[in-house]
Amino acid sequence: MEPFKNKLSADLVRIIARLLKRELNAFDQSAFEEAVLSKLEALELKQRAQQMADEMDRVLPEDLGEKFWVIKKLLHPSSNGSIDRSSDDEGIAGWGMMPLGMIVSKHGLADYDLSFALMKEMTKRATAEFDVRPFLDADQGRALDILSLWVADPNVHVRRLVSEGTRPRLPWGMRLPKLVQDPSPTLPLLEALKDDPEEYVRRSVANHLNDIAKDHPDLVADIAEAWLQDARPERRKLVRHACRTLIKNGHARTLAAFGLQAPEVRLNDLKIKTPTVQFGTALEFEMDLTSNAKRSQDLIFDYVVHFKKANGALAPKVFKWTKMSMGAGEQVRLARKHPIRQITTRTYYPGVQAISLRINGQDVGYQEFNLEMEPAPSTALAAA
Repeated sequence: MEPFKNKLSADLVRIIARLLKRELNAFDQSAFEEAVLSKLEALELKQRAQQMADEMDRVLPEDLGEKFWVIKKLLHPSSNGSIDRSSDDEGIAGWGMMPLGMIVSKHGLADYDLSFALMKEMTKRATAEFDVRPFLDADQGRALDILSLWVADPNVHVRRLVSEGTRPRLPWGMRLPKLVQDPSPTLPLLEALKDDPEEYVRRSVANHLNDIAKDHPDLVADIAEAWLQDARPERRKLVRHACRTLIKNGHARTLAAFGLQAPEVRLNDLKIKTPTVQFGTALEFEMDLTSNAKRSQDLIFDYVVHFKKANGALAPKVFKWTKMSMGAGEQVRLARKHPIRQITTRTYYPGVQAISLRINGQDVGYQEFNLEMEPAPSTALAAA
């Protein structure tokens, strides 16, 4: 997979330079390109965006109104495309919006109306979910008053910004401590968007609720119970995604909202088929389970991999698996392969690890396996 930093490429710098040349009479295109490109290769994603933003800021007008007027004229004329849009000689879109957003959040706190009007146009061409957050942090009430007017906007990206930009714990974004402590100010926004016609928006609402669940699980359980009443399939899907962390954690009130009770099952066998796992391959396991219930029961199966940390302790990580109904006395056998390969969010350490199961939030079974990081020697090498 290509690194995200490559989205802020030399080609994008040259496109921005040509667009600036179109709007600024005294703009030195060659000097701008040299200033950015001379440092670009050595920089990571946010550093690249900041370098581009700093150099753009140097050549834009100092007056805030004029600065934002030029930025608006740099935007791509197409305002309702897919999220993976790209910049071209017609205007900036997609990843090219990242440095523009940095300029807006740096200068725009002095004028909320002007800034939000610009961010509304920017988010139509990518997203302003990161750029709106400093405004929420500085004056939450004022920012939410503006965003509340956008819940019925005809543009899907604007509606999504209302939910995504206000998430308390947005990945890659600055945390909003006031909303972490008290998420109630955003609940009317989520209520207005829960049945949005676009799944892109509904999924954002679900992720927002999942953020809230990490600090206020009972509140999200209350919302889940209310939203599930006479819910259409689209809303049920939203609520289930919103409650994924609570379900994994076995939060009783959330499970009850979905009609899930404590599992009445007997784990007959949890078998690891790959007791030694070579890094880059997969952990393979299977389970044999019997229902002890006298009636049909709905079950959600997750599994927990207990990864070894640098200090030798094991840290559990829960993974979603499957859901099913089991009849009275029914027996099932399930199998799974879990790849163990390089990812950016985890460092692996060799040695004994473990796996367990989680059924309707309750943990059962525990089996160890060994992870080897170095490839085993070939037969020829071993013989030598």
